[in-house]
Parts: sequence; C-alpha cells; structure tokens
Amino acid sequence: MISTRLLTLLNPHPVKRSLPLFCSAYFSNLTRHHENLNIALCQSGSSFNKASAHKQGIWSSSLVGNRSFSLTPAGIVNAAPASFQPYLRLMRLDKPIGTWLLYLPGAWSIGLAADPGCLPDLRMLALFGVGALLMRGAGCTINDMWDKDFDKKVSRTATRPIASGDVTQFQALVFLGGQLSLALGVLLCLNYYSIALGAASLSLVVTYPLMKRITYWPQLVLGLTFNWGALLGWAAVKGSCDWSVCLPLYFSGIMWTLIYDTIYAHQDKDDDFKVGVKSTALRFGQDTKLWLSGFSVAMSSGLILAGVNADQTLPYYCTLSAVTAHLAYQIYTVDINKPEDCWKKFASNRNLGLLLFLGIVTGGLWKKRKDDQYEMQLKSISNK
Repeated sequence: MISTRLLTLLNPHPVKRSLPLFCSAYFSNLTRHHENLNIALCQSGSSFNKASAHKQGIWSSSLVGNRSFSLTPAGIVNAAPASFQPYLRLMRLDKPIGTWLLYLPGAWSIGLAADPGCLPDLRMLALFGVGALLMRGAGCTINDMWDKDFDKKVSRTATRPIASGDVTQFQALVFLGGQLSLALGVLLCLNYYSIALGAASLSLVVTYPLMKRITYWPQLVLGLTFNWGALLGWAAVKGSCDWSVCLPLYFSGIMWTLIYDTIYAHQDKDDDFKVGVKSTALRFGQDTKLWLSGFSVAMSSGLILAGVNADQTLPYYCTLSAVTAHLAYQIYTVDINKPEDCWKKFASNRNLGLLLFLGIVTGGLWKKRKDDQYEMQLKSISNK
C-alpha cells in the first residue's frame, strides 16, 4: 500500500494509468516534446534548428518514427519510461559533465593518498563515483527548486522539469529526500572522520543556489562546494587530512571551477542580466580572459605545491605541464560571445581533469620505481 501511494505521488501524470502502458508512455512523451518545442519556438522566433533542439533535449527522433536506441546518457534517459524521464532530467542524468566535475577532485585526492607504487583504492573511487552522481543530482534538484521562476525566463533553462511543470515542488522535495538518503548510505561506508567532514559540506550544497541573487561571485561558492572531495578523498583513504596536501589541492580545484564555470556562465549572460541574476561572467565582462589567466596561474601553483608535499614524481609534473597548456588553450581560444563555443570549452574540462588524474596515478607508480632503483644502487655500492 505504501509503495503504491509513493509511486502515485511521484507520477507526474497519474490520470493516465488507466491507459495501456505503451499508449500512456507514448502520448506523454509526445505531449511533453510538443510543449517544449512550442516554448523553444516562442523564445527563439520562427527559426528552428533540430540539431540544437536535440542537444537541449527538446527534440526526439521518436517524434518522426525512429525507434533507435542510443547508449549515450541522453539516449538512456529518452528510452526510460515516460513517468521516470522528468526525474532523470531533474538530476541531469542526460548531462553527465557536472558529475565528472564533482567527482574528479575527489579522485585526485584519492590518487595522491595512494601508497607509493600502488594504484589508487578502486573501491573508494567507485564509492566516490556513486556519491558524485547522487550529490550532483541532489544539488541540481535544490538549484531548480530555488530557481523555478528564474528558469522560466531563460531560454536555455525554460524546459527544465520544475520550470516546465513536469515535476511539482513537492514531488521534487520527495525526490530530493530519496537522493540524499542514498548519498548518506554511501557516506556511511567511510570512516568517522570522513563522515563528519562530508556532512559539513551539506550547508554549501543548500546555499549555493542563493548566491547568484546576492553576489557576483557565485562561482566561488560553487568552487567551495564542488571541490570538497579534494579534502574528503584523502581523509577517506588515510583517516584524516594532511592539510599540506589537501589545502593546496582544494585551492587549485576552486580556481579550476572559477575558470570553467565563468566560461559556462557566459552562455546565459544576456538572460542573467535581464532577470537580475549575478555571475562572474557579468562581473568580469570583456576582462574575462585576464581574470581566467590569473586563476590558471593560481591553479597550477597550487597543484605544484600539492605535488611537492605529496612527494610526487616526474610523470606528475610532466602531466601538469600538459594541464597548464590545456588551460591556456581554453582561455586563449574561447569566444565568450558564442554560447556554443563556451559550452565546448566548458565540457573539455572533463578531459583536463582525467589527464591530471592520470598524471597523479603514474606519478605515484613512479615512486616505487625510483625506490627500487635506489635500493639497487645501495646494494651495488655495499657489494663493492
């Protein structure tokens, strides 16, 4: 009885349960897409670009009879039952870049905490991956609950589930409770120090969406939130933080977030200005590249300090050179007045983060190699 009531509560279209399942799913999906298309056409004029609409999730090939299935995140969401799709889109399961950006600082920290010559703790990496998926979904749900009225006025966000009416505020609250409960289950798999440290980040998760109403630096608060894993990862492996490593890594992550999210914010700067939302994109204006260059230098400096304090080796610093070059390329080539290019540069930061993680892992493995060579040299000297 309880489970039946809960499913009824979460179903955005409960009146359609009397229809056969396949009819309900088809017509619900068709109606939603047509409504979203009408919104998009009203906001963008009479012109319509199918590729752009598909990227935004407002055009589906099923509307023209193509039933092909794709293993991409967006394809998986579109293939899900119609009653589930608004919730999957609410947690941005169709746009995993945010999950990657939340996950990577924790992965860096876990990698730096690995013993010399050893791979990072795979179990811990998996737990942090699940936690990042859940907490990113919870953060997006909170954000959309706070920003419902703003999202309706911005063309890129008008089709989000709460803003478009696919999910009510109460349904979103129930869904949020479920995500946070599962995330708590992941957190309880860690040591007590990490549980306390992880719980301390919840205030940042809840308050971040409000910052765009208060300050032109909401990206700084996002950096404090998204890079908490830089502290948590080391603590989860070692039982406590080594602040000489964790703080420079955390600082570097914050600088990284200021870079990629300022680029991201330039997509919406015109709409943000109209509705009164603040961002670093509006704060920096045409001086954006100068500011981002400064953040890039600060990020690289922090990573060097973290590497030195963690006894990192040559592969780490070689990779760090490539990361710095990647940042320079992003900043030099981005066209802050073209939303498509801003999105492209923003999304490329997943590769940057993975590249740094690779450097951390290979640098850690190189430690063992150097130790073995040193021991062989000592043995050869003693034999003489």
